[in-house]
This record gives sequence, structure tokens and C-alpha cells, in this order.
Amino acid sequence: MKVDVVELKPKKAVIKIEETQLYFVNSLRRVMLSELPKLAVEDVVIYDNTSTLYDEIISHRLGLIPIPTDLSILSFRNQCVCKGKGCPNCTVRYTLSKEGEGTVLSGDLQPSEKSWAIKEDKIPIVELYGDQRLILEIEAILGQGRDHAKWQAVQAPSYRMDTIIEFDKKNIDEVKDFLNKIPDDIASIKGEKIELKDPSKLPILESYINKDKIDFIFIKRDPTKVLFHFETDGSLTAKDAIIESAKILENKYSDFQKKLKILK
Repeated sequence: MKVDVVELKPKKAVIKIEETQLYFVNSLRRVMLSELPKLAVEDVVIYDNTSTLYDEIISHRLGLIPIPTDLSILSFRNQCVCKGKGCPNCTVRYTLSKEGEGTVLSGDLQPSEKSWAIKEDKIPIVELYGDQRLILEIEAILGQGRDHAKWQAVQAPSYRMDTIIEFDKKNIDEVKDFLNKIPDDIASIKGEKIELKDPSKLPILESYINKDKIDFIFIKRDPTKVLFHFETDGSLTAKDAIIESAKILENKYSDFQKKLKILK
């Protein structure tokens, strides 16, 4: 297997994977959605809320805020040494107290330790008017997307197979005429193949081919070469998300192998 990082940003990654099978890439995608842990608000204690929103709505909005997650020092509450009581090893606490006209933002959540400060600090929670106030305390714990969407750190992980666009050499003049009719930024002839100038514009090229009912251009896909891309909500960096997901998948394969040996 060959892996090449095409693009890597704090919240986005594009990775080219070669000499692979689609089932492996899809397994990685499913792990990201359902198995990758992250922090999210689990318990909310509202001491005072005179805003226009019900307590339940505010609690729901708090659950959607991305909380910075360090998987190297946190453990699941049901696996923690505190036996589920809630300690610094498994629970991150925040307080919020705001009064007077203005918007309550995610950055108004004050962590018990500065290292857990909310990075996505401009997310609106509720608008306060006049002398309205909101005072609350929350607890965030590790969870997985399979239990609730609020624990889903990665959004829309997807992949597409490498595309090969060929044409009948006998129809080279028709191919040139066709490419001249469509926008210049879609594709061009490179040797004996057609090359996309932007891979994301393949559907546009296909629509033109279908519209003109062209049968001398052939689009093939190579399942052994895949472009995998995803974005995170900010609770985990894209780098941490892909590395941790790969570790989880590796452990699953390892556990499965051990169980097969027992069966033998």
C-alpha cells in the first residue's frame, strides 16, 4: 500500500491511497464516523436561565459545540479508574455565567483548566436581552459516533476512485471538436488519453458526454487507486483523526486475527 498526503490542514485532509482495496478504505471511513472518540457535552446543570430559549434547547446547542480533545490523556468514563464517578481523567468541566444584553458564545464557556479552552469560540448559543442571564455548568466526556451524533468528530468522509478517460483513436477529430465545445477548464487531450484539469469536474464532463450521446469516449475507474478526503469539526485535528482511526482499525484486525486462531 502506498499513501501520499495531497492536502493537510488543521481541519481538512486529502490522502491518495494506492495498491489498496475499496473495502479497506470504506472500513476506515466507517471507523471515522462511528468509532473515533471525541469529547462532547453529556451533563448540563442550569442554575438560572431567563433567556427566550428553553433549557432543553440550550442544552442541545451546547452538545453541538466542538470541544478540543486530547485522546492521549483521556479515557472513557466507564473504563476510568474512578469507576464512572467523573474525575479529571475522564471528565472535562466548564462553567458559564453571563448577564445583560448580548450574544452568549461558545467562548464564554470557562474550562476548569486552561488547556481545555474552546477553540471554536464564536459559536452562538443564545441571545440575551435587557437584564436576562444564563448561569450553568457542564460536563464533557468521551464518546463515539455510534452512540450519538454529537460524538462524531469527522464530517462527510468520502473517497473516489482514480479516473482514466480514454477515447477511440479513430475519432480523434470528433474528440477535439467535443473538447472545444465544452468549457476550457474541464479537460484536455494528453497523449492518448483525456486528462481532467480538476478531478472534481468529472461529473460535469460526464453530463456533457451523456447530453451529446458520445460513444467514443470511455470513462474507467481504478479501484486500487483512491482519493480519500474528510473534514473534522475542530475537536480533533485532521492529522490526529486519521492516525487514531488507523490505530482503531488496526486493533480490530488484530483482535479478529486472534479470534480466528482460537477457532483453529
